[in-house]
Amino acid sequence: MWFREVNEAFSTQTCSACGSLPAQRPRGIAGLGMREWTCGDCGAVHDRDVNAARNILAAGHGRLAGGITVLRGV
Repeated sequence: MWFREVNEAFSTQTCSACGSLPAQRPRGIAGLGMREWTCGDCGAVHDRDVNAARNILAAGHGRLAGGITVLRGV
């Protein structure tokens, strides 16, 4: 079975729908309590863990979901 190691940095903070790193994203220790957030750029509503999983899966597949060309900050 093949696998690719993926850097998970910013995976919870980057919008899996549009790829932006919005100002109101969950951050640091205080952000751990923020389980759901809305992207200020595209309006997508995210569960923190599901969003991270989508970003990591897309990066692991060598492409990004929804045609995003790059995960910012990764």
